[in-house]
Amino acid sequence: MNAYTQHLDRNAANFSAITPLDFIRRSAEVYPTQLAVVHGQLRRNWQETYQRCRQLASALQRVGVQKNDTVAVILPNTPPMVEAHFGVPMAGAVLNALNTRLDPETIAFMLDHGEAKVLVVDPEFAGLIAQALPLRKTQHLQTIISVQDELYGPAPVQLEGALDYEEFLADGDAQFDWQRPADEWDAIALNYTSGTTGDPKGVVYHHRGAAINAISAILEWDMPKHSVYLWTLPMFHCNGWCFPWTVAARAGVNVCLRRVEATAVFNAIRDHGVTHYCGAPIVHGMLVNAPAALKEGLPTGVKAMVAGAAPPASMIEGMEEMGFDLTHVYGLTEVYGPATVCAKHDSWQNLDIGERAQLNARQGVRYHMEQDAQVLNPETMQPVPWDGETMGEIMFRGNIAMKGYLKNPAATDKAFAGGWFHSGDLAVQYPDGYIKIKDRSKDIIISGGENISSIEVEDALYRHPAVLAAAVVAKPDAKWGETPCAFVELKEGADVTPEDIVQHCKKHLAGFKVPRAVVFGSLPKTSTGKIQKFELRNQVGSAQAIDV
Repeated sequence: MNAYTQHLDRNAANFSAITPLDFIRRSAEVYPTQLAVVHGQLRRNWQETYQRCRQLASALQRVGVQKNDTVAVILPNTPPMVEAHFGVPMAGAVLNALNTRLDPETIAFMLDHGEAKVLVVDPEFAGLIAQALPLRKTQHLQTIISVQDELYGPAPVQLEGALDYEEFLADGDAQFDWQRPADEWDAIALNYTSGTTGDPKGVVYHHRGAAINAISAILEWDMPKHSVYLWTLPMFHCNGWCFPWTVAARAGVNVCLRRVEATAVFNAIRDHGVTHYCGAPIVHGMLVNAPAALKEGLPTGVKAMVAGAAPPASMIEGMEEMGFDLTHVYGLTEVYGPATVCAKHDSWQNLDIGERAQLNARQGVRYHMEQDAQVLNPETMQPVPWDGETMGEIMFRGNIAMKGYLKNPAATDKAFAGGWFHSGDLAVQYPDGYIKIKDRSKDIIISGGENISSIEVEDALYRHPAVLAAAVVAKPDAKWGETPCAFVELKEGADVTPEDIVQHCKKHLAGFKVPRAVVFGSLPKTSTGKIQKFELRNQVGSAQAIDV
């Protein structure tokens, strides 16, 4: 036996599972009176926030929640959403933060597939849930909890048998002795992604990955203690890119925001001394293009993080004029949100805005605590030459990768084939190692930070009795980044308008998935009848937008 292994075993004194739950416990112990949550007139410190999370965990266990049970929430960026990121896993359960922009059918599917035992609902989404509940095919859901929020008002629909959130917490123990996960591989969260088909796939996160991605965010941004973080990014997006746990690790301030509007964002930055925020390109574009009067008195040095479409020169220039520091990141739900960053170099500041925009538009290099991110040939699994020209697929390897897809071993095996996570994004790698996306192998449209499956939209189009063939591709959009553009081949004799098609889609799709442009005509096809989408992408520029 080797001397370095003999009698040198893991034990309770020298090893513990990594979990982001330790972050809030430490902040509550070290900085108990430090401000933790701001919401309207509400102010809570870290001790109070930690106690409420413990109460939530205790109350969940009292209604029968056990290890690996799913607790779903449909909440905006409000204090209960922050609390859910700690209280739910403290109970040993798995947090499923539902996308508030989805349709009732998709919500029902997720409640069924994830086998949610408890559902926490904000008043704004009570009507949506009331429509979704009858569409479920299973009876796993046992408890519904309704949140009240003075900034919204009473719920338009009362959910039968729902418990009041504050009363529910009051039944919990503020000193609840929650148990750390026995294994850092234990599931902490479930997030749904549309993937390459219209059927959502459940992405399972583990405690280790959540903690490590949260720490990576601190390192990428050099986030100091007590950073003031504005919640412009929805916490249902990859658990807010793991920032609920990041903010707790820094004993920072969660500045909550129900709606992302330019006036509200600028006021929050001025009123609370915001130092950091994240968002899709549409959020940053909204701020850059806001009236000059709204920007008066802004502090300089605010750090902004953007993911999705690469930031154009105009956005970078506009952010600099406001005194903001923009960082470009890239990732997917399967890698906990961002897992690469376009790390900037001091020498770039000497370049003109056009050259800097080209450099900053790249997806960049791996996060600190990700083992690897490379562009590989998907056939040989070998790295492509770092020449900025040879195409391959972006692949990840390391701790910042999901456990897999819930109840979907075939998709999991495919995603991890060859010992790498396959992103499905085609890219090149430059001589400095920086990655840049060139195309998507998946026909996913990213609109305002939301993933839209072209196949799902096409399925809705095919439901129209006048549609013979349909194909959907991304159309560049100055506001949303991309929007769906539908190319439709009508049946002979059909008499419909583009507006008719849009109204039809509204009946079957969430609003953000509805095509913003519809083009009628014969679709280009191969000899075998396959629609040639690359031909359609060349035509999107002439497609006329429709008011959705």
